[in-house]
Amino acid sequence: MANLTEKELSSLNALLKDEELLVKKFKNLSEQATDEAVKSELSDIATKHQSHFNRLYAFLG
Repeated sequence: MANLTEKELSSLNALLKDEELLVKKFKNLSEQATDEAVKSELSDIATKHQSHFNRLYAFLG
């Protein structure tokens, strides 16, 4: 694990929460969309935010 300060850990935690929320929101919107192009785009955005979450999480371990 990287030697992170309390402030860095706090910021990282906030970013993880934000990304997690974005993944949930875009997945939910994708499930509700009726237009296949919109559904696909929203799903792609959710996937990108999941990737962001995974990369940020990697800093913890």
